[in-house]
Amino acid sequence: MDNFQIETAQNVNIAQNVGGVGERVLAFIIDYAIIFLYIILVSIALGALGLDDDFVFLVYMTVGLPIFCYSLLWETFWNGRSPGKALMKLRVVKLDGSKPAFSNYFIRWLLRIIDIGVTSGALALVTVLLNGKGQRLGDIAAATTVITEKKVIGLAQTLVMDIPEDYVAKYPQVTVFTDAEMSTIKSLFWDAKYNSNHNVILKLTQRLSTVMEVTPEETPIAFVDKVIKDYNFYTQNM
Repeated sequence: MDNFQIETAQNVNIAQNVGGVGERVLAFIIDYAIIFLYIILVSIALGALGLDDDFVFLVYMTVGLPIFCYSLLWETFWNGRSPGKALMKLRVVKLDGSKPAFSNYFIRWLLRIIDIGVTSGALALVTVLLNGKGQRLGDIAAATTVITEKKVIGLAQTLVMDIPEDYVAKYPQVTVFTDAEMSTIKSLFWDAKYNSNHNVILKLTQRLSTVMEVTPEETPIAFVDKVIKDYNFYTQNM
C-alpha cells in the first residue's frame, strides 16, 4: 500500500495511505451496479406509465442527468465519497489532506472522459500504478487523490516496541505515565495520524507537555512519537 506525507496548516506532517487499485476498481463496480439498477427501475416505471414517445424522451433525458453526473454529485455532496467508495472506505481528498472544493471535484469528473471513458479505464489504471500518490489523470489535474480510511494496524501500534540499542532517549519524565495511560496515548496517536486528525495530535502534545512539564522542541507529531518511544525505552531498561 502506497503512502505519502501531507503537511497541514499547523505544520503537522501526517502519513496518509492511498486507496489501493483493487479497492478502487471494486468501488467503481459497485457504483456502476447501482447505476444499472437505477436504469432498470426507471425503465420499468416509465413503461408502466404508458407515456407517448416524445414525452418519454424528455423524461429519459431528465432521469439520465443523475447518471451522467453520478460521481460528481455524490462526491460533492457526500464529502468525497460515492456509495462504492463508502463501502470500500475510500474518500477523495486534496493532496494536503483537506476537503476538495467543487472545482476540484469538477475537474477530476470532467477528465473521467479520458481516464475511464475513452480508454476503458486503462489510462487511469496505469497512471495510478505509476504515480505513487494514487492519482489518475483527473486527480493530477485537480490536485486530489483517493485515500483509504481503513485503520492500518501493525507492530508499531502495540504497546511494546523494538528499540534500537543505540537509541537515545530525551524525556525521562515519560515514566510518570502508566502502561494503561501510554496504551491510550498510543491508540489516540495512531488513530489521529492515519485519519489525518491533526487537532487530536495537537491536543495530545499540549496535554503530554503539561503533565511532563517540558517544552517540546519537535513538531507535534514528532514529539508524541518521541514520548512513546522514550516510554518504551525507559520501561524496557528499568
